[in-house]
Amino acid sequence: MEVKLIEFEKHGDERGTLIALEQWKNIPFEVRRVYYMYETGAGVVRGHHAHKHLKQVLICVHGSCKIRLDDGQEKKIVPLDDPSTGLYLESNIWREMFDFSEDAVLMVLASELYDESDYIRDYNSFLEYVNRG
Repeated sequence: MEVKLIEFEKHGDERGTLIALEQWKNIPFEVRRVYYMYETGAGVVRGHHAHKHLKQVLICVHGSCKIRLDDGQEKKIVPLDDPSTGLYLESNIWREMFDFSEDAVLMVLASELYDESDYIRDYNSFLEYVNRG
């Protein structure tokens, strides 16, 4: 499964901590879109989709959440609870975000602009897509 945790370099002193995100440096693609989720209610599961081409880095910049990943062969759950760590996801990985803390803010950096045709929103269709040929 093409996922990895990226440890971002922290810069700080008595004033606080700063993390810089730079495409092609600590973000392994050109960033074309940034969005974030917050005020996610208790028990809510987000995502329920995969992407055909899009790559992403997910960073829980506040609070915590878990990411359930599935590439059609392997499944894993990755906790995100440190704003200095990002989860890099290649395409063709089913993802579900869940177990959000009340104060969670999940930021996503994406390699492409929004394109509905890149989404696979049905799990059985996803399995057919990744296991084709």
